[in-house]
Order: sequence, then structure tokens, then C-alpha cells
Amino acid sequence: MGDDDTFSGLRVSAPNGVKVYQVTGGKQVPKWLSETNKRKLRKDADYQRRIELVQDLEFSTASSRVRLSGDGNFLAVTGIHPPQVKVYDLSQLSMKFERHLDAEVVDFDILSDDYSKMAFLCADRSVVFHAKFGNYYKTRFPRQGRAIAYAEHTGDLVVVGSTHEVYRLNLEQGRFLSPLETNATGVNCARVSSTHGLLACGTENGTVECFDLRSRERLGGGLRVCAGGAEGSGDGVTAVRFDPSGMRLATGDAEGKVRLYDLRSSRPLFTKDHMNGFKIVDVRWHSASDGHKRIISADTRVVRAWEPDTGKAYTSVEPGDEINDVCVWDGTGLIVTAMETKRLGVHFVPSLGAAPSWCSFLENITEEMEEEAAPSIYDDYKFVTREELTRLGMDNLIGTNMLRAYMHGFFVDNRLYGKAKAIAEPFSYEEYKQKKVEEKLAQELATRIVVKRKAPKVNAALVARLEKGETAADRKRKGRKKGGADTHEDTDDEDEGAGAILEDDRFARMFEDADFEVDEDDDAYRALHPNAPKLSKREREEMLEEHFDLDDDDDDDENEGAVAEDGPGELDDDDDDGDDGDGPEPEPEPDPEPELEP
Repeated sequence: MGDDDTFSGLRVSAPNGVKVYQVTGGKQVPKWLSETNKRKLRKDADYQRRIELVQDLEFSTASSRVRLSGDGNFLAVTGIHPPQVKVYDLSQLSMKFERHLDAEVVDFDILSDDYSKMAFLCADRSVVFHAKFGNYYKTRFPRQGRAIAYAEHTGDLVVVGSTHEVYRLNLEQGRFLSPLETNATGVNCARVSSTHGLLACGTENGTVECFDLRSRERLGGGLRVCAGGAEGSGDGVTAVRFDPSGMRLATGDAEGKVRLYDLRSSRPLFTKDHMNGFKIVDVRWHSASDGHKRIISADTRVVRAWEPDTGKAYTSVEPGDEINDVCVWDGTGLIVTAMETKRLGVHFVPSLGAAPSWCSFLENITEEMEEEAAPSIYDDYKFVTREELTRLGMDNLIGTNMLRAYMHGFFVDNRLYGKAKAIAEPFSYEEYKQKKVEEKLAQELATRIVVKRKAPKVNAALVARLEKGETAADRKRKGRKKGGADTHEDTDDEDEGAGAILEDDRFARMFEDADFEVDEDDDAYRALHPNAPKLSKREREEMLEEHFDLDDDDDDDENEGAVAEDGPGELDDDDDDGDDGDGPEPEPEPDPEPELEP
């Protein structure tokens, strides 16, 4: 595997201060990888931190649509090249089966609570029905379809596409019904409300038309949402969704705007702009575990969560690839995206809700395996200003593809920057080496264990200065040894130092008797030592703390004061008692012999 290969680990980002965990993403281990190479990966940190929430949640090229079954136990995903569908058993965290189709799937819907009944709208104008055992029935429609919707209360399968007609196939009667007529040249999306059964169709003319499937008449004159696009372009309204109450409708258009409507009014309650110009793929009404309601809207680049009343952004999810579809578990924080890449994106937002019951362990491992947030600037590029470009002699590259203009400077490839800097500053590498050596020496000095002795009563600053000079002499001595110099003189120098002077009885009174104290502020001392450094009181205290253990001196002073307070009288009383608890009792003296009378 190459150096650029990465494994799917738990990455975390915090847009708007809300943590978003990327549960899957990156590169998986190839199935054809040899056992030897697999054993080598055991030491790879990224491989050890990888997470595969659902086994084989990937396709050979890309995934197009993703749906969740009504009971929440199965996830169905369609992919392309080759056209296929995969159904995953979420309770087992694995794939249940995969099936191949004759044409690419444009849209599909799950007709039952589980995976036993599914309808696939294919690119060859056909609708294929699948049962538990496999392919069940196939039929064709007159025009190319773009979306499919199923009305449970009437049993109608609705297909919309590049025509003004809305086709209906009644699955209970097993026959086509008369199509519904719209005022548009084409219909992009359709959605049926589970509350009152209304069918909302988003057209490429920029309108939303609602129908009651029990009659063939359109309700009202249509809702003008946005400007329409050219015929056959697929622009206009690209997503519609009713809220659980059935009284509000969310729409998304090809310009990246989401509008919220009350069915009783033609004026939008609120308009949210994604500010990127990409078309809206899907809109969801989401209820968090605490009951708070938000809107989750997805365009082809980003999934945004925001407040429906104020439009305030809550958080966003950026998978990094083009988004084709999105699936959100209501009441939880799990979001699955089908994208133009092999692997599906799975993101977990704990603040939106707890993890679903089938992956409740996700809450425990998010904090444990959390990775550091990825930097916002690519590591392969270096940001330089225009002045730095001139100094490096690279200003002639402005306007070429070697430089990427950004804010007040440019992004340049790290390799090109390194070569240009080596030519413009040939001695910078030597300075870098010298700096690294100094940092290493400072680190070794900081980690060295220094035994601090008790400070002498007199001339402690003199002893500290001698020890400081002795440390410098040791460094010079090591340098002479590396250079091959004679080491006999060094042996003599090692005997001379602050420690030897303190242990020598000839100099004992110099560090005990106050008459021998050296007054560095005296004029006579300054005259004899004109180059001696004049230290402030703070610097002198720091030097003493560096070489001596001053805490022991304080403890000794306290002990001496305590003994003085006790006084000699108490000690005499203890001696009179005789028994101090440490030795045997003394034997009694014998009685004196009686004197004889004459």
C-alpha cells in the first residue's frame, strides 16, 4: 500500500462549536491483500484506530440512493457500475444480500416495513419490483422517470419525470390509473404526506403542485417557489418534504435555497440560503432526543442543520465528496450520505440525539478514539506573502499554476518552496542544525538530576558561583576529550571544585564564621574585582535556589526554635523520671550497711 493510503478512523470536527464525528471514511484494506502485508498493518496506528460501523458499506464505484426501512432494522443502498442494490441488517452490522439490476437505479422506495417489498425506478424507463426472494415483476413507463413515491393509504405508486404528467400504478388493483396533469414541462421530485395523504410535486418550472390522490384535480393554483429552469434541465424545485404534522412543507431548489411554507399561505415562513449555489438534494424535518426540532438540508457538498424559526445555523457536515442522497435517523444523531465515492459517509452528531439502538456502542468509543481535528490548510502547501516571494526570487511565478492566490498571499508547493529557499538562503540549513543542537543540549540539561546540598551559613553565593563555573569547566573538559587532548590535567581539575572546598577542614570557618563573610557590595571588593557581575537581590535568590535546597534550612531553623522554647527545665524533669521508654529500668541501689556502736 502506498504512503498516501489512509484507513477509516474516527475523525472529529467542530463546526459552530458542535462536535461531528466521521465514523467511516478513508481507505479500507483490500480483500486481495496478502497475509504478510496484513500482518505488517498491525503496527500501523491508523489501521489500529479504524472503525467499520457496518461491514461492506461500500460499492465498486459510487452510491446513488439510500433508504431506511420502516422498522429501522434494514438499510437499502443502490450503487452504479455495475447497477446493484445492497441491503444491510443493522442488528447484525453486516450485509444481508446484494442483487444486480439490468439498468442504473434513478430512485427507489421501500414499500413494506422491512426489506420484503421494494420498487426500483431505473434509467431504462422501467420499474422493477423485488420481493424477499428476488426479482418479482418489471414494467415500463412511457417517459423517463426522475423520482418515485408510494402512497400507503391508496396503494398508488407515483412516478414523475420529464413530462407534465404524473403516472400512477395502483399496486392493489394491479393496473395503471389515469395520470395527473400539471402545468409544468417536467417534474423533478414527489413526496406523499403520511398524515393526510397529499402528494406534493416539485416541478422544473419552479412551482410546487399538490394533489389529493382520491381525485384527479389539482389543489389550488400551485405554489410559486423559485424561478424555473429550461425545459429538460432538471432545475427549479429539486426537493420537497412534509413535516410530521402535515401542515408545513419544506422545499429546496437548484440555487441552494430552502423555503418553509405553511400550506394555508403562499408566502414562505422562512428562506435559508446555503450560500454555495449547489442544488438541494434533500430536506428533512428532524426531532432531537430532547424534542427540539430542526431542519436538516443537504446539497451536493454539505449537510446543514439549522433552526426552522430563525434560520440560525446549528452545525454542518462536509463529507468531502459530491452528495447524491442523505438518510437521517429521526431522534438520533446518525447521518448517512450516499456519495460519488466508493464508501458511504457515516457521521454522528451526539448533540442531535443519541446513537440508534443497533449501534449504541458508538457513544462510548467516540471520546476514546477521537482524533485531533484536521487542519484547515493542506500540509503539502506553504503559505507565503508577496514580499517573501520577492525575497526568494519567485515573483516571476505569479499568474502561473505554480501559485494559488489566497487572501494576502499565495499557496506554493512545499517541495518548490524548499528548493527556492535553499538557493536564496544557503546557510539557513546550518543555522537550523545549530538551533536543533542547542535545543537538545538545553533539554538534556533540564532533565538532568541535580543533587542539591544544604546551603552553607556564610558565603552561600560564593559557593554557588564556584559550582556554576565548575559546570562550565566540565563542558570544556568534555570538548577537549573529544578533540583528543591529554586528560591528565583534567584529572587534577576534577579535584578542585566547590564540593572539595566545602569538605576541606582548612576552609571550614570560611563558610561558618560570619567574620569571613564576603561583602560583594563593599568598595574594596569592587576595586579588587572590577569585572565581577553585580546581581540583584532576585537574581541572587534564584542562583541560590538553583544550587542549594533552601527548604531544609527553614526546617532546621524551625526545629532549633522549638528546642529553645521547650527550655532546660522540662528536659531536667524528664531526666529525673528516669524512664524514657527506650531502655530497661535501672537497678535499685543497695541499702547502706548499718554502723556498729562501740
